[in-house]
Amino acid sequence: MPLLNTITTPWAEAFLQLSESNGDTGTMVAQARGLLALWNDSPELREAMASPVLEVEDKKAAISSLFSEQLSPTFLNLLKLLADRQRIGVLDAVLERLLELYREQNSIALATVTSAKPLSEDQLTAITGRIQSVAGTDKVEVNTAIDPSLIGGFVLKVGSKVIDASLSGQVRRLGLALARVS
Repeated sequence: MPLLNTITTPWAEAFLQLSESNGDTGTMVAQARGLLALWNDSPELREAMASPVLEVEDKKAAISSLFSEQLSPTFLNLLKLLADRQRIGVLDAVLERLLELYREQNSIALATVTSAKPLSEDQLTAITGRIQSVAGTDKVEVNTAIDPSLIGGFVLKVGSKVIDASLSGQVRRLGLALARVS
């Protein structure tokens, strides 16, 4: 187990167990996703929370003022405990591990669809059907990303499986086929 997992897994398990005992796992998972998105979009927040210069009490005060309206009191207390234990700097890893454990417990497959441009609802629905057949489950969580270098089409990743239906992938495969012929 990588070092970061040895740090994050106990915290993630504690978050999950506490939410299960309170009966608010769905709420906690939604809050974790929202907080993770905010964390990833705000380098200033990450730097401030990871900074050894900022005192623990100041970090806890910042957590309270920033998140008291958006997060449940239990979730807020867990964030403060992370700050107390000097682990708030790895909050993103804790939340990612938490979501991973939640998906494992509930047999939810995680898929990433990368496309050249944003997908329409109909396209996403069709791709979700394909994901369900590839994953072998009806429960899927789909993350989308945009990569203009794909030119068109999409790349689907479910676990270790990759389906490259992009134009750049087709061009690459055609180039390899031509190279073998020459």
